[in-house]
Amino acid sequence: MPHPHSQTAAFFDIDGTLTSHNVWKGLMDFFSARGERRLTHWLFVAAHYPMLLPRALRLLNEADFRRAWTRHLPWYFQDYDEAQMTTLAQWVARDHTVTVARGDVLALLRRHLSQGDVVALVSGAPLPMVQAIAQMWNVPHAVGSPVEFRDGRYTGRMSEPCIDEQKAVYVRRYFADNGFDIDFKNSYAYADSYADLGMFEMVGNPVAVYPDKKLAALAKERGWRVVS
Repeated sequence: MPHPHSQTAAFFDIDGTLTSHNVWKGLMDFFSARGERRLTHWLFVAAHYPMLLPRALRLLNEADFRRAWTRHLPWYFQDYDEAQMTTLAQWVARDHTVTVARGDVLALLRRHLSQGDVVALVSGAPLPMVQAIAQMWNVPHAVGSPVEFRDGRYTGRMSEPCIDEQKAVYVRRYFADNGFDIDFKNSYAYADSYADLGMFEMVGNPVAVYPDKKLAALAKERGWRVVS
């Protein structure tokens, strides 16, 4: 039984859920538009694109592919200071994310906010970008992949990405650390991928948003709400 002061929450994935494109695409577009970090981009491509075929042939685990991809995104902003990161993150939010937002899902997010629910964006994207996107949409909480910041600079390293089963781990840790008593049984999770199963099973009200094929089948089997 929930604590009498526990709060209902709504957790929203970003990529494929609130938006039709990925945050990392905006990150790459930022540097491409400025003609910067070209060597970094080629190194990233050389490290990850050869994995696309084995991934397609199912010779490479999907989770391992996405984990490596996500962990190496901080290469792009290695040696950035806080001011540079703010410029990058705000560009990704306002010049990329806002242009690919799904209006119907954004309306659901705003409904939860108006109802007084605890609302959080939960994404595998680097945390500063998730925070900038959350700020843009007046969402008070942002949970993303932690990036290392040392001696006033981003190091280009990331610890465990906030993807797959780690999303639920990071969400629970964030709200516990910040003193929230969340009524998970009556809370909501919105996401588009079967990989977000951990986040769906964390709450009593999972909502499959523009679901991939595997998630669509699972949502039908379990009677989950679907938005598409």
